[in-house]
Amino acid sequence: MSQGNIDVTHDREFLDERPVCTVLEALNRISGKWAIGILLNVSHGPARFTELERAVPGISRRMLTLTLRNLERDGLISRTVYATVPPKVEYRATGMAVELYDSLTALTAWAERHRETIAGSREAYDREHGRPAGADADC
Repeated sequence: MSQGNIDVTHDREFLDERPVCTVLEALNRISGKWAIGILLNVSHGPARFTELERAVPGISRRMLTLTLRNLERDGLISRTVYATVPPKVEYRATGMAVELYDSLTALTAWAERHRETIAGSREAYDREHGRPAGADADC
């Protein structure tokens, strides 16, 4: 018989989980593989779809479309369609994204400064634990 959670106060009854969930979703969205590159690019000024496609290495058209939609939904970018032939679409950083820009640049600078140390630590860990080198490499 399990002894877990016996006579434990149910804190969840007192918490509204939606604000926590919203914050976690937003953090997951901006920390996603493609979102940082997109946000860094549109923070410098308006960008068209093809400009973003070229500026974010490795992103597919589908992933760019999905990521742009999600960032727009979260209020981090705005999308403007101009009535021209062919239609011209521009993406801009909202005030919220501009505020986020300094944090993103600090985060990417930190990652770049520590890239080699992290890679060395991973290799040492993998050797110690009998894992193949680079088993979880994404890029």
